[in-house]
Amino acid sequence: KEHLNVVFMGHVDAGKSTMGGNILFLTGMVDKRTMEKYEKEAKEAGRESWYLSWALDTNVEERAKGKTVECGRAYFETDKRRYTILDAPGHKNFVPSMISGASQADVGVLVISARKGEFETGFERGGQTREHTMLAKTSGVNKMIIAINKMDDPTVQWDKARYDEILSKLTPFLKQTGFNPKTDIAFMPVSGFTGANIKDRSSECTWYSGPSLLEYLDDMKTLDRKLNAPLMVPIAEKYKDMGTIIVGKIESGSVRKGQNVLLMPNKRVTEVTAIYNETEDEVDHAICGDNIRMRLKGVEEDEVSPGFMLCDKKKPVKTTTVFEAQLAILDHKNIICAGYTAVLHLHASVEEITLTSLLHLIDKKTGRKSKRPPQFVKMGQKVIARVETAAPMCIETFEDYPQLGRFTLRDEGKTIAIGRVVKVLESETAEQEK
Repeated sequence: KEHLNVVFMGHVDAGKSTMGGNILFLTGMVDKRTMEKYEKEAKEAGRESWYLSWALDTNVEERAKGKTVECGRAYFETDKRRYTILDAPGHKNFVPSMISGASQADVGVLVISARKGEFETGFERGGQTREHTMLAKTSGVNKMIIAINKMDDPTVQWDKARYDEILSKLTPFLKQTGFNPKTDIAFMPVSGFTGANIKDRSSECTWYSGPSLLEYLDDMKTLDRKLNAPLMVPIAEKYKDMGTIIVGKIESGSVRKGQNVLLMPNKRVTEVTAIYNETEDEVDHAICGDNIRMRLKGVEEDEVSPGFMLCDKKKPVKTTTVFEAQLAILDHKNIICAGYTAVLHLHASVEEITLTSLLHLIDKKTGRKSKRPPQFVKMGQKVIARVETAAPMCIETFEDYPQLGRFTLRDEGKTIAIGRVVKVLESETAEQEK
């Protein structure tokens, strides 16, 4: 069966984990008895309406052996496909882990609360709804399901007018972010708590005739996977467990047990001695799109950091400290000049960078580059700039490997810009050019 990664995102308290928990229950991954146990425990803790989300949360703790995984994961399957749920945190302090969640996803579910006042706080400036949509787009989530949640709430009661109002506010924003509402987006009214329109269509909702969330996911056309391309696995996390274990998603190619691979950027050859899939089973090989854990031989745990990559010995990933990128400045009060520093998030790596020079402004309407380099850029503009990183990082151009060539720049807890790598420069030649 084909495998798909789905990331749940949205403002804090939009109901992401509850919806995820209910999906696990409805697809039979968590049985009724366990759910009743959660319900009882939640009641005792005075958190009665939260019991569904506990299904996602305990699961994660057991999986990560007591280590908190910043982006919760769970696994379920339907008759047609296998899925991994990535439950991204909605709180603004956790945006970096939301980015690492989205960069592993094939499809995004943006959960939006229809409850009076909650949609507004999530969507207005400073709410997480806008930022998550933008981050999802740059992380490579090209298809989005917008689940308008809490339709069963007393302030909503499946009111079509409220649903339409939310749609009319979201649509222009989604267009602006680069989604085409006709082809890339599906809206649906749901209730994560009662399960309406999650697995089965709901009778309460008389005016919506589209598919339920799981029906839609099952019938989605999937992306072309790069199976024959060279192996690339950005490392999301690592730990010790009878050797060095790394966790990541295969972005291109395939890997089999016993294969010798190259760890970049420190150019270490290492052997894959075991591969585990989402359900903790050992497998002989894994292909593009799979989330896996691998045990490596001949490399110590402290020699690996998140953001490193495993790749093909013959065709390793490019590594550099200098590259050229196209940036779109989203949110910055002041002007940005050469010498500006920020934190770059690319696949699973996080690096401090400096914009060493601004090369061209890009005209938004025509897409043409300015001949003269601009003195500065400001919010809303697009620019091609040269970026220097503090340490070598694994990077490819956006054209060759979209997942390894798009990034976000953050500063002071905000997403300043989104970018794509246009050209990877050799660090040595860059020195000579100066």
